[in-house]
Amino acid sequence: MSVIALIVAAFITTTISPAADTQKTISESNASKAFVNKLDPVYMIDIDKYPKFSTEMVLKNGKRLRFASVKAMMNYYFHPEKYLGFGAHSKADVKKMYVKDYLTGEKIDAKDAWYVFGSRIIGPHGDDLIPLSNEISAKLFTKKYGGSRIMRIERFTFGLIHYLDM
Repeated sequence: MSVIALIVAAFITTTISPAADTQKTISESNASKAFVNKLDPVYMIDIDKYPKFSTEMVLKNGKRLRFASVKAMMNYYFHPEKYLGFGAHSKADVKKMYVKDYLTGEKIDAKDAWYVFGSRIIGPHGDDLIPLSNEISAKLFTKKYGGSRIMRIERFTFGLIHYLDM
């Protein structure tokens, strides 16, 4: 084998990995748990293209998953067994969920957010729930962008998420 062929082979094996398209390593010391997935596990959408909609789930094993939207995260939450290889097998494996206030970009606990259903804002994969940090913001948001209901995460059902996917 020529020297050039060896150099090219070494370059390819050290710079390209099969996981490069789906995750980026954050920390060498805890690489098994600390990673950032580039693609949404549910819809296989590039999460970085839609920063206003991105959400995050922290699993009890320490793994963090990002999603393209609230709808995608809740799809995963209700049926993690459909998405093998991401670390959760049931709802009990989920420790915490975070969303971003659509207007401010502030990261907030998903349980503290208020969600607008039925607005004119379209998410990365169609109709979605729009998170806001407080009820007043949610009410003002519906005046500007529409919305048929304001709700908390406790009211979410798989039927609602499935309806948004139709």
